Amino acid sequence: MNVSTPSAVTWLSVPDVCERLSLSPGKVHRLVEDRALLGRKEDGVFRIPDVFLDGDAPVADLKGTALVLIDGGFSSESALEWLIEHDDALGTSPIEAMRNGRKTEVRRLAQTLAL
Repeated sequence: MNVSTPSAVTWLSVPDVCERLSLSPGKVHRLVEDRALLGRKEDGVFRIPDVFLDGDAPVADLKGTALVLIDGGFSSESALEWLIEHDDALGTSPIEAMRNGRKTEVRRLAQTLAL
């Protein structure tokens, strides 16, 4: 499935994320299972958007926001897409808004999208 995403997003492979976070592949996969990171397979390779990383850790508020979306009926893939796409109500992508300290605003918007 080819889904268009913003060109500004850089996609990292699991080994790339391991290197950035100084973690084993198993620990990175556990972060994905726990929704602390989201990613998707492209051409058989699982990739994670670099904007989901903040220095040497996942963005702190990503897990809670992902869970709000998934509990509200989003698939992991649609939650990922919503987080990285520009949102007119926020004036930026939800992940960028969270990275700029606007977690409450992003979560409120995510809750309104719940099914």
